[in-house]
Amino acid sequence: MRQEEERVVVRRADRPGDLGWVVMAHGEGYDEQFGWDTDFEVLVARIVADYGTRHDPAREAAWIAELDGRRVGCVFLVDGGRPGLAKLRLLLVTPEGRGHGLGTRLVADCLAFAREAGYERVTLWTNDVLVSARRIYQGLGFTLADEEPHHSFGHDLVGQNWILDLPRA
Repeated sequence: MRQEEERVVVRRADRPGDLGWVVMAHGEGYDEQFGWDTDFEVLVARIVADYGTRHDPAREAAWIAELDGRRVGCVFLVDGGRPGLAKLRLLLVTPEGRGHGLGTRLVADCLAFAREAGYERVTLWTNDVLVSARRIYQGLGFTLADEEPHHSFGHDLVGQNWILDLPRA
């Protein structure tokens, strides 16, 4: 296990290239896996740009997962626009990074930060085709709040809103 720990690192997304990698990895990965068009990449770019220009480091953070020094995953936690509410955004683990528990680790680190920052609830929006991500969310206690069909990224999809209430310390 010690060798695996040395191969895997989860760190803050604070190095040059990290934010650009998030946009590129989402655009390329979702095209390859689901055939999503560049509208998705534009959405990701907006989220990343807003984070990069306006985030409050005491209340918002982003993480990068590395395997053997290469970026293979990410997740963001941003303010949800209401007191006590945060949003989990942009969870991604590339095919190369899968099988190392990185998705769960990224979300767990995100939730630990949310608790420390004083959030009471974390929400997220995803699509039902993202089965692996949904399993991670469910495993960490998120519950499905609602879902609605939509046409986005060149496909008919079912968007889902998930919530997790964070226990007070």
